[in-house]
Amino acid sequence: MKVCVLLPAYNESKTIGRIIQEVSEFIGEIVVIDDGSSDETAGIASAYGVVCLANATNRGKGNALKKGFAYAIEHGYEFVFTIDSDGQHEPADIPRFLEHFHSTHPDILIGARDTENLQTSMPLHRRVNNRLVSYVGSKLCGQRVPDFQSGYRLIRTEVLRQVHLETERYETESELLIKAGRLGFRIESLPIQTCYGNEVSYIKPFREMWLFTKLLFRSL
Repeated sequence: MKVCVLLPAYNESKTIGRIIQEVSEFIGEIVVIDDGSSDETAGIASAYGVVCLANATNRGKGNALKKGFAYAIEHGYEFVFTIDSDGQHEPADIPRFLEHFHSTHPDILIGARDTENLQTSMPLHRRVNNRLVSYVGSKLCGQRVPDFQSGYRLIRTEVLRQVHLETERYETESELLIKAGRLGFRIESLPIQTCYGNEVSYIKPFREMWLFTKLLFRSL
């Protein structure tokens, strides 16, 4: 199983080193995609000896993911792990993901956050937006996906070869699931731990909802 981990990052100098260290305990092939950071994110990643791809300016999480996907395909990886770099995702869940993947053989495995138990820590606008996007997105892809916007994913690169992604920002993760589901790829979910602390969110709720709405109408 040839797998690499993609870490899209924008101004994550406080957490990127720890995430790389923790991920490397389970998977050695790590690719950081620095999306035009103005801090030391790229320098820290490079100091750890991992592959570091970079955008000269901030172009959006979707663009960073697409750059990482292209790298994985070009270098012959069979599977891609995507994990956020802000510390919300626990790399310790990686073995559970790999075990589940080997057992059921889905095409995409998503880490589903338990929003019911995150009432006091997950921001309200994030909970409302996530529920709406997950409901509509599940209808559009033809499969139930309880956490459509989770960035914790294990994906077969065959999916990435067949799905043409057109968006650039946070809606790219939704676009991937909608198009993959419609092509007949099987999507499964697995509960994960999620930590919401004092990290800075770069999500702009109204803009992201507008982008998802445009994606929705294009997908109808």
